[in-house]
Amino acid sequence: MSNPIESLLSTGTKLWLDSIDPDLIRSNRNAGATGATSNPIIVTNLLTTGRFDERIEQLIGQRLDDSQIAWQMADAIVRDAEEVFLPVWEQTAGDDGYVSFELDPLLEDSELGLSHAKRVSEYVRLGREWSAGHRNRMIKVPATPAGLDALEELVAAGVTVNVTLIFTMRQYRQAREAIWHGAQQRKNLDAFKSVYSIFVSRLDVYTEKAAPELSPAAQGMVGILNAKRIWLENQQYWSERPTPLRQEIVFASTGTKKPDDPPWKYVEAFAGSDIQTNPPATNDAVARSGLTFTRQVDRLPPEEVIAEIDRLVDMEKLETTLMDEGIVKFADPQKKLLALVAEKRRLIT
Repeated sequence: MSNPIESLLSTGTKLWLDSIDPDLIRSNRNAGATGATSNPIIVTNLLTTGRFDERIEQLIGQRLDDSQIAWQMADAIVRDAEEVFLPVWEQTAGDDGYVSFELDPLLEDSELGLSHAKRVSEYVRLGREWSAGHRNRMIKVPATPAGLDALEELVAAGVTVNVTLIFTMRQYRQAREAIWHGAQQRKNLDAFKSVYSIFVSRLDVYTEKAAPELSPAAQGMVGILNAKRIWLENQQYWSERPTPLRQEIVFASTGTKKPDDPPWKYVEAFAGSDIQTNPPATNDAVARSGLTFTRQVDRLPPEEVIAEIDRLVDMEKLETTLMDEGIVKFADPQKKLLALVAEKRRLIT
C-alpha cells in the first residue's frame, strides 16, 4: 500500500514545497516534491536562524549595502534549491522542477511612492535580471495592477513567470491574457511555461469575518470553490491553445488557519491535477495522516452551496481587501529582512 504522499502524487498532483530551507528541500525532494517556492517571509525567517551568518559576513566584507546583501542571500538560497530540483526539470524537459523567486515587494509599498509606470518598468527590469542564467527559476510577479501590466513584456522576453497573489477569477483572466500575448511574441513556444498561484485559505479567513451569514455548509468552502472554478477555466483555455509545456494552476496558501480543520483539508480538495505548494508542516501532517488520496479537483460543492456563496460573497471587495493585506504581508518581512542585515552588520563591524 502506498503512503499518503505517494497516493497524493499518484492522483496527478505535483507537490512543491512552500520553503527554500536547504534541509527541508532535500527531505521533501526525497519524499516526492518536485519544486519549491520562496517569498520574503521565508527568506527572513531563514536568515533569522543565524545559519547563514557566515555568508552574510562575507558579503559585508565585500562592501555591499544592506539591500544588496539581502538579495544576494535570497538568490544564493534559491540557487541551492534549484540545484536539487534541476534533475526534475531536465527529466520533464522544462515542465516541472522549478524554484520560484519573488521580486521586490517594496515596489508596491505606498511609502516608496512609485508611479504605476515606474513599478511596471521595475518589475520588467528585475524579472529579466534575476531570471538570467537560470534554467529552472520562475519569477514571481504579484497580480497587482503594475505586476499584471509587466507580464506581457516579461514573457515576450523569455522569462518564466509564476503569477502570485491571485484571489479572483478577474485577476487570473487578466494575467492569463497578458501572458498569452507575450508568449505569441516569442520565436517559438518550446520553452513557454507559466503558472498561476491561486491563494486559498486566506479567502476562508476573510469570509468568516466579512460574510458570517454563510451557512455551516458554505463557510470554509469559498477558497475551494473559487480555486476549482479557476482551475476548470484554465483547463479549458489552454486546451484550445495547446503548448509543448503545461500552463498550470498552483494551489497556494494551502495551510489551514482554523484549528478545527484537518491540516490536509485543502490538500485533499485539490488532489488530482496541477501543483500544490504546501508549507512543510502541512506536508508533514499529510504524511502522518494515513489517508489514501483520490482525485477531487474537478468535484465542485453542491449546487445550493455554490448559489449561496455567489449570493453572499462580494468577490470584488474580497479581492481589494486581500490584495491590500497581501502587499503588507510581503513588504513588512522585506523591511524586517533589511533591518536584520543592518543589525548583523552592526554586530560584525
